[in-house]
Amino acid sequence: MTDITAQPMPTKPPRSQWRNVWDQFRHHRGAMIGGITFLLIVAGVVIGPFIYWNDPKFVPTGRDFLTLRDMRPIYVALWDPSAKVDWAYPLGTDNLGRDTLGRLLLGGRVSIAVGLTAMILALFLGTLIGLVAGYFKRLDGPLMRLTDLFLALPILPMILVASVLFREALSAALGPEGGIFVLIVCLIGVTSWMPTARIVRGDVLALKEREFVLAARSLGTRNRKLISRHILPNVLSPIMVSATLGIATAIITESALSFLGFGFPPDFPTWGKLLNDAVDRMVLYPERVVWPGLAISITVLAVNYLGDGLRDALDPRIRGR
Repeated sequence: MTDITAQPMPTKPPRSQWRNVWDQFRHHRGAMIGGITFLLIVAGVVIGPFIYWNDPKFVPTGRDFLTLRDMRPIYVALWDPSAKVDWAYPLGTDNLGRDTLGRLLLGGRVSIAVGLTAMILALFLGTLIGLVAGYFKRLDGPLMRLTDLFLALPILPMILVASVLFREALSAALGPEGGIFVLIVCLIGVTSWMPTARIVRGDVLALKEREFVLAARSLGTRNRKLISRHILPNVLSPIMVSATLGIATAIITESALSFLGFGFPPDFPTWGKLLNDAVDRMVLYPERVVWPGLAISITVLAVNYLGDGLRDALDPRIRGR
């Protein structure tokens, strides 16, 4: 007989699941580049307005207005390298003399704040409805029909109509900036929860028939504790992936609203508002469209790559490929 005590004992503790997830994620080149890029953009828009030397809301007057308006240092340096360029305004100024880089940093803070807050609201609604629909059979039909109803609605026209109806009341109650922020976040969050609800519902339907859930139910575990301790932790993976993709959708929707003129006040910059302001003079000054468009594109692309990496790392079926 084999002596059990003679068997070699393990020298290392077993690897945790999150360690395996991190190893898979860090080997995903696109996800790492996207995550680092997104963190740099967030750090830039949060810290940048505090350390940048120009006030993005300052409008020069008198002779300074004629001197500072429509500055194009990069264009002048590329067109005539021998010309003397004032680099105090790195990306130039607009037709009112306001600094473009300062407005880009401040606008990015607003756009990303709207994206993150709207994503949290949509994630909360989608997770709640998905859990309830998947776990309670008698509520599954009504909640899924409600989801289908929201999916069938023309989202952008509905958001535009709701913005016109409620912006004055919210602006009067919370101020012009706070009211529009709450309005846009609620509109995007309330119209973006449906994909998360469907994903969570599908996972809950599969999980509630698993052995560990049946064992917990046989021990008399209440439904609330069963959902919070056994089911919800096992659906965090699709929720996290949906969160990253929801940020990109919210940023694009806010930019579209601001571009169409239904967003923040004219003196409060966002990336979509900067695009809207630059359209009238796009032929003469095309770089004014390029900067906010490039910021939106890079941010959305970085978030999408981050979501792809999280999806691959959190899915055990494709982990290690």
